[in-house]
Amino acid sequence: MSKIILLVGFSSAIAIIAGILVVKRGQFSRWADQTVANLRAAATSLPDRSVRATDWADLPAPVQQYFEHVLREDQPYIETAVFEQEGTFRDGEASSAPWYPFTATEHVTVRPPGFVWDARIRMTMGIPVRVLDAYHDGQGCLRAALGGAISVMDAAPTPALDEGELLRYLAEAPLYPTALLPGMGVTWTPIDEQTAQATLEDEGTTVSLLFHFNDQGEVERVSGKRGFTKADGTSEYRSWKGYWHHYEERNGMQVPTEGEVAWIHPEGEVSYWQGHIRSIEYTGTGGMGKTTGELSEEM
Repeated sequence: MSKIILLVGFSSAIAIIAGILVVKRGQFSRWADQTVANLRAAATSLPDRSVRATDWADLPAPVQQYFEHVLREDQPYIETAVFEQEGTFRDGEASSAPWYPFTATEHVTVRPPGFVWDARIRMTMGIPVRVLDAYHDGQGCLRAALGGAISVMDAAPTPALDEGELLRYLAEAPLYPTALLPGMGVTWTPIDEQTAQATLEDEGTTVSLLFHFNDQGEVERVSGKRGFTKADGTSEYRSWKGYWHHYEERNGMQVPTEGEVAWIHPEGEVSYWQGHIRSIEYTGTGGMGKTTGELSEEM
Protein backbone atom coordinates (compact mmCIF):
# COMPACT_ATOMS: atom_id res chain seq x y z
CA MET A 1 0.00 0.00 0.00
CA SER A 2 2.83 2.42 0.84
CA LYS A 3 4.31 1.86 -2.64
CA ILE A 4 0.95 2.66 -4.25
CA ILE A 5 0.62 5.84 -2.21
CA LEU A 6 4.19 6.81 -3.16
CA LEU A 7 3.44 6.19 -6.82
CA VAL A 8 0.25 8.23 -6.69
CA GLY A 9 2.10 11.05 -4.94
CA PHE A 10 4.91 10.99 -7.50
CA SER A 11 2.44 11.00 -10.40
CA SER A 12 0.57 13.90 -8.86
CA ALA A 13 3.80 15.86 -8.44
CA ILE A 14 4.71 15.24 -12.10
CA ALA A 15 1.25 16.40 -13.18
CA ILE A 16 1.55 19.55 -11.09
CA ILE A 17 4.99 20.35 -12.52
CA ALA A 18 3.76 19.74 -16.05
CA GLY A 19 0.80 22.03 -15.41
CA ILE A 20 3.06 24.76 -14.08
CA LEU A 21 5.28 24.49 -17.17
CA VAL A 22 2.26 24.79 -19.46
CA VAL A 23 1.14 27.92 -17.60
CA LYS A 24 4.64 29.42 -17.71
CA ARG A 25 4.96 28.68 -21.42
CA GLY A 26 1.63 30.37 -22.03
CA GLN A 27 2.70 33.40 -20.02
CA PHE A 28 5.91 33.76 -22.06
CA SER A 29 3.99 33.44 -25.34
CA ARG A 30 1.42 36.04 -24.31
CA TRP A 31 4.18 38.41 -23.21
CA ALA A 32 6.00 37.92 -26.52
CA ASP A 33 2.81 38.54 -28.50
CA GLN A 34 2.08 41.67 -26.49
CA THR A 35 5.62 42.95 -27.07
CA VAL A 36 5.12 42.62 -30.82
CA ALA A 37 1.69 44.25 -30.58
CA ASN A 38 3.13 47.18 -28.61
CA LEU A 39 5.93 47.60 -31.15
CA ARG A 40 3.56 47.70 -34.10
CA ALA A 41 1.03 49.92 -32.33
CA ALA A 42 3.72 52.53 -31.70
CA ALA A 43 4.75 52.67 -35.38
CA THR A 44 3.87 55.97 -37.05
CA SER A 45 3.29 56.63 -40.73
CA LEU A 46 5.95 58.36 -42.76
CA PRO A 47 5.27 61.37 -44.99
CA ASP A 48 3.63 60.41 -48.25
CA ARG A 49 6.76 60.44 -50.37
CA SER A 50 9.06 58.15 -52.30
CA VAL A 51 12.82 57.87 -52.72
CA ARG A 52 14.68 60.43 -54.83
CA ALA A 53 18.38 60.54 -55.77
CA THR A 54 18.56 63.93 -54.08
CA ASP A 55 17.97 62.13 -50.76
CA TRP A 56 21.63 61.06 -50.70
CA ALA A 57 23.28 63.73 -52.88
CA ASP A 58 25.32 65.21 -50.00
CA LEU A 59 26.46 61.96 -48.42
CA PRO A 60 29.98 60.44 -48.49
CA ALA A 61 30.88 58.84 -51.83
CA PRO A 62 30.63 55.15 -50.75
CA VAL A 63 27.22 55.81 -49.18
CA GLN A 64 25.98 57.47 -52.36
CA GLN A 65 27.18 54.46 -54.35
CA TYR A 66 25.36 52.17 -51.92
CA PHE A 67 22.00 53.91 -52.28
CA GLU A 68 22.38 54.14 -56.05
CA HIS A 69 22.94 50.39 -56.10
CA VAL A 70 20.26 49.18 -53.66
CA LEU A 71 17.39 51.66 -54.26
CA ARG A 72 15.51 52.95 -57.27
CA GLU A 73 13.64 56.18 -58.02
CA ASP A 74 10.11 56.17 -56.58
CA GLN A 75 11.00 53.38 -54.15
CA PRO A 76 8.53 53.46 -51.23
CA TYR A 77 9.95 54.34 -47.84
CA ILE A 78 9.71 51.27 -45.60
CA GLU A 79 7.60 51.65 -42.46
CA THR A 80 7.54 48.09 -41.13
CA ALA A 81 9.06 44.75 -42.05
CA VAL A 82 8.68 41.12 -41.03
CA PHE A 83 11.48 38.61 -41.65
CA GLU A 84 11.40 34.83 -41.42
CA GLN A 85 14.86 33.48 -40.63
CA GLU A 86 16.68 30.21 -40.13
CA GLY A 87 20.27 29.36 -39.33
CA THR A 88 22.58 28.35 -36.50
CA PHE A 89 23.44 29.98 -33.19
CA ARG A 90 25.93 29.37 -30.40
CA ASP A 91 27.44 30.91 -27.29
CA GLY A 92 29.74 33.74 -28.40
CA GLU A 93 32.31 33.21 -25.65
CA ALA A 94 34.48 30.55 -27.35
CA SER A 95 35.07 29.17 -30.84
CA SER A 96 34.74 25.63 -29.44
CA ALA A 97 31.08 26.15 -28.50
CA PRO A 98 28.66 23.92 -30.45
CA TRP A 99 26.25 25.29 -33.05
CA TYR A 100 22.49 24.79 -32.69
CA PRO A 101 19.77 25.31 -35.34
CA PHE A 102 17.23 28.11 -34.93
CA THR A 103 14.18 29.57 -36.61
CA ALA A 104 13.00 33.11 -35.94
CA THR A 105 10.48 35.76 -36.85
CA GLU A 106 11.61 39.37 -36.60
CA HIS A 107 9.29 42.38 -36.62
CA VAL A 108 10.80 45.81 -37.40
CA THR A 109 9.47 49.36 -37.27
CA VAL A 110 11.34 52.34 -38.71
CA ARG A 111 9.63 55.23 -36.97
CA PRO A 112 10.35 54.92 -34.14
CA PRO A 113 13.24 52.48 -34.67
CA GLY A 114 12.50 49.15 -33.07
CA PHE A 115 12.40 45.38 -33.50
CA VAL A 116 11.36 42.14 -31.84
CA TRP A 117 13.35 38.98 -32.67
CA ASP A 118 11.39 35.92 -31.54
CA ALA A 119 13.55 32.81 -31.96
CA ARG A 120 13.45 29.14 -31.09
CA ILE A 121 16.86 27.53 -30.72
CA ARG A 122 17.01 23.72 -30.56
CA MET A 123 19.68 22.86 -28.04
CA THR A 124 21.31 19.56 -26.99
CA MET A 125 18.92 16.56 -27.08
CA GLY A 126 16.40 18.67 -28.99
CA ILE A 127 15.46 20.85 -26.03
CA PRO A 128 14.16 24.18 -27.38
CA VAL A 129 15.04 27.56 -25.94
CA ARG A 130 12.80 30.47 -26.83
CA VAL A 131 14.64 33.80 -27.07
CA LEU A 132 13.13 37.26 -27.32
CA ASP A 133 15.60 40.00 -28.27
CA ALA A 134 14.04 43.44 -28.69
CA TYR A 135 14.32 47.21 -28.82
CA HIS A 136 11.16 49.22 -28.23
CA ASP A 137 10.30 52.60 -26.76
CA GLY A 138 13.99 53.37 -26.25
CA GLN A 139 14.68 50.24 -24.21
CA GLY A 140 16.45 46.98 -24.94
CA CYS A 141 15.22 43.58 -23.84
CA LEU A 142 16.75 40.11 -23.83
CA ARG A 143 14.95 37.13 -22.33
CA ALA A 144 15.30 33.39 -22.85
CA ALA A 145 13.27 30.48 -21.50
CA LEU A 146 13.96 26.74 -21.67
CA GLY A 147 11.00 25.13 -23.38
CA GLY A 148 9.47 28.60 -23.45
CA ALA A 149 8.77 28.15 -19.73
CA ILE A 150 11.85 28.08 -17.47
CA SER A 151 13.74 31.39 -17.45
CA VAL A 152 17.45 31.02 -18.23
CA MET A 153 18.16 34.67 -19.14
CA ASP A 154 16.54 37.96 -18.22
CA ALA A 155 19.02 40.74 -18.92
CA ALA A 156 19.00 43.59 -16.44
CA PRO A 157 17.93 46.94 -17.95
CA THR A 158 21.08 49.00 -18.51
CA PRO A 159 22.22 51.76 -20.89
CA ALA A 160 24.62 49.19 -22.41
CA LEU A 161 21.69 46.89 -23.23
CA ASP A 162 19.72 49.76 -24.79
CA GLU A 163 22.72 50.75 -26.89
CA GLY A 164 23.41 47.19 -27.94
CA GLU A 165 19.87 46.62 -29.16
CA LEU A 166 19.69 49.95 -31.00
CA LEU A 167 23.05 49.05 -32.53
CA ARG A 168 21.56 45.77 -33.75
CA TYR A 169 18.71 47.70 -35.41
CA LEU A 170 21.24 49.91 -37.19
CA ALA A 171 23.43 46.96 -38.23
CA GLU A 172 20.45 45.14 -39.74
CA ALA A 173 19.22 48.19 -41.67
CA PRO A 174 20.59 46.88 -45.01
CA LEU A 175 17.54 44.60 -44.81
CA TYR A 176 15.30 47.72 -44.79
CA PRO A 177 17.65 50.16 -46.57
CA THR A 178 15.44 53.27 -46.71
CA ALA A 179 15.89 53.41 -42.92
CA LEU A 180 19.53 54.40 -43.57
CA LEU A 181 18.58 57.56 -45.47
CA PRO A 182 19.28 60.89 -43.73
CA GLY A 183 15.55 61.64 -43.52
CA MET A 184 15.21 58.65 -41.17
CA GLY A 185 17.61 60.15 -38.65
CA VAL A 186 20.89 58.54 -39.69
CA THR A 187 23.94 60.79 -39.90
CA TRP A 188 26.80 59.71 -42.16
CA THR A 189 30.46 60.67 -41.62
CA PRO A 190 33.14 59.87 -44.24
CA ILE A 191 36.04 57.62 -43.21
CA ASP A 192 37.72 56.50 -46.45
CA GLU A 193 36.84 55.46 -50.00
CA GLN A 194 34.98 52.34 -48.87
CA THR A 195 33.99 53.15 -45.30
CA ALA A 196 31.62 55.56 -43.59
CA GLN A 197 30.29 55.89 -40.07
CA ALA A 198 26.54 55.81 -39.46
CA THR A 199 25.16 57.40 -36.28
CA LEU A 200 21.61 57.09 -34.96
CA GLU A 201 19.98 58.67 -31.90
CA ASP A 202 16.75 57.52 -30.27
CA GLU A 203 15.22 58.37 -26.90
CA GLY A 204 18.52 59.68 -25.55
CA THR A 205 20.57 56.69 -26.76
CA THR A 206 23.16 57.31 -29.48
CA VAL A 207 24.99 54.57 -31.37
CA SER A 208 27.52 54.51 -34.21
CA LEU A 209 28.76 51.81 -36.55
CA LEU A 210 31.33 51.66 -39.30
CA PHE A 211 29.80 50.52 -42.59
CA HIS A 212 32.26 48.87 -44.97
CA PHE A 213 31.21 48.77 -48.64
CA ASN A 214 32.48 46.51 -51.42
CA ASP A 215 33.21 47.53 -55.01
CA GLN A 216 29.60 46.85 -56.03
CA GLY A 217 28.35 49.35 -53.47
CA GLU A 218 26.93 46.74 -51.09
CA VAL A 219 27.34 46.80 -47.32
CA GLU A 220 29.56 43.77 -46.75
CA ARG A 221 30.48 44.41 -43.12
CA VAL A 222 29.61 46.56 -40.11
CA SER A 223 31.78 46.97 -37.02
CA GLY A 224 31.77 48.75 -33.68
CA LYS A 225 31.47 48.15 -29.94
CA ARG A 226 28.39 46.61 -28.41
CA GLY A 227 27.23 45.69 -24.94
CA PHE A 228 27.91 41.99 -24.39
CA THR A 229 25.36 40.37 -22.06
CA LYS A 230 27.06 37.85 -19.80
CA ALA A 231 25.53 34.76 -18.19
CA ASP A 232 24.72 36.68 -15.00
CA GLY A 233 22.65 39.20 -16.98
CA THR A 234 25.13 42.07 -16.71
CA SER A 235 26.71 43.75 -19.75
CA GLU A 236 30.08 45.06 -20.86
CA TYR A 237 31.34 46.65 -24.09
CA ARG A 238 33.11 44.41 -26.60
CA SER A 239 34.13 44.77 -30.24
CA TRP A 240 31.58 43.33 -32.60
CA LYS A 241 31.19 42.66 -36.34
CA GLY A 242 28.40 41.76 -38.70
CA TYR A 243 28.70 40.46 -42.27
CA TRP A 244 26.14 40.58 -45.08
CA HIS A 245 26.19 38.35 -48.19
CA HIS A 246 24.19 37.30 -51.25
CA TYR A 247 22.23 40.41 -52.14
CA GLU A 248 19.04 39.81 -54.12
CA GLU A 249 16.28 42.05 -55.45
CA ARG A 250 13.22 42.35 -53.25
CA ASN A 251 10.52 44.92 -54.01
CA GLY A 252 12.88 46.86 -56.26
CA MET A 253 15.60 46.96 -53.59
CA GLN A 254 18.86 45.04 -53.29
CA VAL A 255 18.93 43.42 -49.85
CA PRO A 256 21.20 40.76 -48.30
CA THR A 257 19.77 37.29 -47.76
CA GLU A 258 22.55 35.82 -45.61
CA GLY A 259 24.53 37.15 -42.68
CA GLU A 260 26.95 36.36 -39.89
CA VAL A 261 27.67 38.05 -36.56
CA ALA A 262 30.79 37.76 -34.37
CA TRP A 263 32.27 39.00 -31.11
CA ILE A 264 35.92 40.05 -31.14
CA HIS A 265 37.70 38.64 -28.09
CA PRO A 266 41.39 39.02 -27.18
CA GLU A 267 41.98 35.52 -28.56
CA GLY A 268 40.25 36.33 -31.84
CA GLU A 269 36.94 36.55 -33.69
CA VAL A 270 34.14 34.22 -32.56
CA SER A 271 31.07 33.95 -34.79
CA TYR A 272 27.84 33.22 -32.92
CA TRP A 273 25.01 33.78 -35.44
CA GLN A 274 24.78 32.60 -39.03
CA GLY A 275 21.46 33.10 -40.72
CA HIS A 276 19.46 33.03 -43.93
CA ILE A 277 16.49 35.32 -44.59
CA ARG A 278 13.76 33.01 -45.94
CA SER A 279 11.09 35.63 -46.58
CA ILE A 280 10.41 39.34 -46.18
CA GLU A 281 7.18 41.31 -45.94
CA TYR A 282 7.23 45.11 -46.05
CA THR A 283 4.73 47.91 -45.62
CA GLY A 284 5.57 51.39 -46.77
CA THR A 285 4.52 54.63 -48.39
CA GLY A 286 5.37 55.98 -51.81
CA GLY A 287 4.40 58.53 -54.39
CA MET A 288 1.15 56.62 -55.01
CA GLY A 289 0.17 56.77 -51.34
CA LYS A 290 -0.03 54.18 -48.60
CA THR A 291 0.79 50.57 -49.43
CA THR A 292 -0.35 47.87 -47.05
CA GLY A 293 -0.11 44.12 -47.08
CA GLU A 294 2.64 41.98 -48.52
CA LEU A 295 5.13 43.80 -50.75
CA SER A 296 7.64 41.02 -51.19
CA GLU A 297 8.09 37.54 -52.50
CA GLU A 298 9.23 34.30 -50.93
CA MET A 299 12.98 33.74 -50.98
